[in-house]
Amino acid sequence: MRCRSVHLLLLPAVLSFPVSALAVAPNLGPSSPATQAQIAALELAVKNAQSAGDNAWVLVSAALVLLMTGPGLTLFYGGLVRRKNILGTMMQSFAMMGIITILWAFIGYSLAFGHGNGFIGGFEHIFLRGVGLTPNPEYAATIPEQTFMVYQLMFAIITPALITGAFAERVKFGPMALFLSLWSLLVYCPMAHMIWGVGGLLNINGGQWPCLDFAGGTVVHVTSGISALVAALYLGKRAGYPHTDMPPHSMVLSFIGACLLWVGWFGFNAGSALSAGPLATSAFINTQFAAAAAALSWTLFEWLQNGKPTALGAISGAVAGLATITQASGFVQPMSALAIGTIAGIVCCFMVFKVKRFFGYDDSLDAFGVHGVGGTIGALLTGLFASGAINAVFGNDSAGTPRPTGAIGGNWHQVLNQAIAMGIGWVLAIVGSLVLLFVVDNLFGLRLSPADETSGLDLSQHGEEGYELNG
Repeated sequence: MRCRSVHLLLLPAVLSFPVSALAVAPNLGPSSPATQAQIAALELAVKNAQSAGDNAWVLVSAALVLLMTGPGLTLFYGGLVRRKNILGTMMQSFAMMGIITILWAFIGYSLAFGHGNGFIGGFEHIFLRGVGLTPNPEYAATIPEQTFMVYQLMFAIITPALITGAFAERVKFGPMALFLSLWSLLVYCPMAHMIWGVGGLLNINGGQWPCLDFAGGTVVHVTSGISALVAALYLGKRAGYPHTDMPPHSMVLSFIGACLLWVGWFGFNAGSALSAGPLATSAFINTQFAAAAAALSWTLFEWLQNGKPTALGAISGAVAGLATITQASGFVQPMSALAIGTIAGIVCCFMVFKVKRFFGYDDSLDAFGVHGVGGTIGALLTGLFASGAINAVFGNDSAGTPRPTGAIGGNWHQVLNQAIAMGIGWVLAIVGSLVLLFVVDNLFGLRLSPADETSGLDLSQHGEEGYELNG
């Protein structure tokens, strides 16, 4: 009875709805100025809403990428060194957060993303001139260029910081900071411009050898990893290596750091979509899948080789998978990401346990074995697995079907392009690092004295200790 009464009460309102709707509906005629103004206002509101969402996501992603350096990388590297070197190792990464920020504002952003030639940008954005709060459609059409600039800054910070893992425990702080500052300008910025900059030699839009690098596999990991190997070879081994046992002093710190790196990598990869759309979702999923697969494959490989699965192996595998998927994260299907991660874990583990031991070089924290090798195989696997269904970077054919992006879709030429870009990255990193190491070393001396190396970075370089053991 109650239900019937409610229906009777609602009946007049239902019958009157069409009349009310007609009364408030605008004149839909094409000549109505009010209607055209309303449509324009609606389009503007939609555009502003998209811009706000994209801007928020990229700013959050920028914070996540900075989180990867501090505290992520500082804890990861800090726990892997001996106790007497923890503060000095952390300071090396922390210093990049300050120094590279200033350099980026002065000239780095302009060299990487300003108009120039195929190899390096010009000086149009020196001191951030012309970099404002409106979008630059050449890079990101829905976010302010300052947002794009600060997001790219976070990549410029972590890249030289990764190199410090190769020469851990044996380099002076001041000369190290000078070397990495010059390296950022003369190696990182040119590589970033060639692949991501407008008019770059390897740019996906019009470059001579279009390279697929979604979030920095070649720009970040190849350049830093290869430079790390060069630095390790140039500086020589730590005193006592490999005969003296040098285990990590705190796997707990490294474990926390690795977990922070994993979380921050979502900003690294998914943020590189530069929008809060489906492409960010794809990169996010691929990042998670590759990291998980690599952690598992490294652990299993190590288990079979050494008889035990170690925490160090698990976190190293995760970082290897993250480094390897970086280039492919916005181009491949989820199952391909699993395959890439699995390959990364096995290959990088082999490089760390077998190849490094065979040749005897002292890549202290395996910057080359993880980032250099991971970035290299990631570049090639991107050319193999890239799918136009995920990211139709080469457009659509006359039937509206995405053109093949990678070899798996029939574009085998892309594997060659990836190899060329990777080769250019290797050459630039080797030559640039050798020259800069030679110059800085001869001017100021890079290597610690034997006495300072024995006392450790903390006391010899900073006059303090990471742990108070006398209380």
